[in-house]
Amino acid sequence: MTEAITVTTIGLDLGDKQSELCVLNAAGTISARGKVLTTPAAMEAAFGKLEPARVVLEVGTHSGWLVELLRKAGHEVVLANPRQVKLISEGRRKTDRHDAELLARLGRSDISLLSPVTPRALGDREALALIRSRDQLVKVRTSLVNHVRGAMKAFGFRLPSKIDAAAMHRHRSEIPVSLQPALWPLFDQLQALAQSVAALDETIEAEAAKRPDVALLTPIHGVGTLTALTFVLVVGEASRFRRSRTVGAYLGLCAGKRQSGDKDPELSITKCGDPLLRRLLVTCANYILGPFGAQSDLRTWGLKLAAQGETKRARGRAKVAVARKLAVLMHSILKNGTVYEPVGFGKKEQSAAV
Repeated sequence: MTEAITVTTIGLDLGDKQSELCVLNAAGTISARGKVLTTPAAMEAAFGKLEPARVVLEVGTHSGWLVELLRKAGHEVVLANPRQVKLISEGRRKTDRHDAELLARLGRSDISLLSPVTPRALGDREALALIRSRDQLVKVRTSLVNHVRGAMKAFGFRLPSKIDAAAMHRHRSEIPVSLQPALWPLFDQLQALAQSVAALDETIEAEAAKRPDVALLTPIHGVGTLTALTFVLVVGEASRFRRSRTVGAYLGLCAGKRQSGDKDPELSITKCGDPLLRRLLVTCANYILGPFGAQSDLRTWGLKLAAQGETKRARGRAKVAVARKLAVLMHSILKNGTVYEPVGFGKKEQSAAV
């Protein structure tokens, strides 16, 4: 196509190497179909010759850079949540061609059916990439530490349990001579990982210092710079959530719902949203409820919840509940710009609102 084409809605099913597109005109009739390489140059060439339109695509690996490219070309972009669009993820006719058409038709009729996701700014995505890279390095380090401990136990040896994973590389002298050829190469990797994680920690601290919102969240005992920065980046503009309580559901910390007639089964949490932030919040909740947690209304509430029912199960539920309440608290602080106080924070906020 060499001439400019007037369109209303375009469905774009993203693939790793090439993507399928379906173009609908104002009457809802398919006016064009095609494939385009999933590269910036190919996408710019394909969409640059189209009149401004609504482009509908699912969240995926390539959606971040593509959203910016499409917006620069003058298009309205709708990012569909793939977990919510069951017509696509669980459809019987699962082809790229059909998915592109379905995205276009859903975008033309009612975009709320797509549970649209707000795309993050480039700077936020770059900062999140730092945090996710650190998380992967920590996972690799944990795997190596577990292997070292397991290998030593198989030969009747044992490393002290109090050794921190970040300092494991300093204990290579405690490895038996017979196991040194097998395990010392792992200690080299552990040392390199410790240095890489430390370097990323410095970069993350520098990134957090540029964002005033992070400083509002770190006074919460149990919430460190990493969790605070991740929360700010994932949640984005606090004003986009009308009520702070909805943040718990946004992060997958609320129980699912499958009510039908008289049946309303109790389900586990949905686990939608960002898994890294959810894990960090649960870790913070575990610290808040633990022996080193400082006195606060949140800790008192969580301990009362943990004391109900069976000990292990009740404590697990309490951790998730505290994580959810912590997310609500953090969003409320960001939204209102208030200073956190461990005792009486909620009551003072209500008094200020009145």
